[in-house]
Amino acid sequence: FAWGGNDYGQAMVPEGLTNVIAVAAGYNHSLALRGNGTVTAWGADDYGQASVPSRLSGVVAIAAGGQHTLALQSNGSATGWGDDTDGQCSVPRNLSGVAAISAGLKHSLALTRGGTVVGWGNDDHGQATVPDGLTAVAAIAAGGEHSLALKSNGLVVAWGANDAGQSTVPTNLAGVVAIAA
Repeated sequence: FAWGGNDYGQAMVPEGLTNVIAVAAGYNHSLALRGNGTVTAWGADDYGQASVPSRLSGVVAIAAGGQHTLALQSNGSATGWGDDTDGQCSVPRNLSGVAAISAGLKHSLALTRGGTVVGWGNDDHGQATVPDGLTAVAAIAAGGEHSLALKSNGLVVAWGANDAGQSTVPTNLAGVVAIAA
């Protein structure tokens, strides 16, 4: 089910869409990951963000950004498509062993199986520049113009834009088990 703004058909789930194991919502497009490792996308497609590459298979995770889309494949590789104006779809060539992905407004993040974070795309506020020495990361979240990492010890690290305090982690915050941006 989908609801909310529907100017581009982003809330109109395609008929017959079944066996969905994950969903993601972008600025004006939506995604569904099916149990067979395929992705279905709908809504705005002005940048190709809803045009799933025909060669894409073995997908285990999806992320929808502003006007771009990311997919994580079972072999640990990531694929991006849609608006690449700031390089947000251009997954670094040497990136492998990816465990998680996250798409922000115009930047992207990947978490490696080794617990390190890689960022790319728009970096106007430092949102794609991962802090030096950031290791032992368990989860990531890319926001509009900021990024978050959850360390395996339950602490949160934030970087990027901070105009609304989104990158100022409360000093008494501990024992965190999940993050979102």
